[in-house]
Amino acid sequence: QVQLVESGGGLVQAGGSLRLSCAASGSIFSIEVMGWHRQAPGKQRESTAFATSGGSANYVESVKGRFTISRDNAKNTVYLQMNNLKPEDTAVYYCYADVVTKYRGYPSRYWGQGTQVTVSS
Repeated sequence: QVQLVESGGGLVQAGGSLRLSCAASGSIFSIEVMGWHRQAPGKQRESTAFATSGGSANYVESVKGRFTISRDNAKNTVYLQMNNLKPEDTAVYYCYADVVTKYRGYPSRYWGQGTQVTVSS
């Protein structure tokens, strides 16, 4: 019913930048929250950043001041601008969206396939 497609991962040197994108499509009525989790090798998945439909944004402490999340609601797309990347940011990044579909009156969470971000020192 709903698909999320991510793009923008890759390999970058420490101090560099990357921009992740995640576009949602399908039977979407509205999207409440869009965000990103990440999972580093051998570690648990952690919430990295999310943005509400009302325009507020939240970040895990370790990325504050370096990452910026934004949404294009007309395109059902969320972005994660990552600056001053560090080796510890290396992880698979997964986007998600809490979607109210045309068939269900409450939000359900959908996930992207994940995109690898590797930061070399």
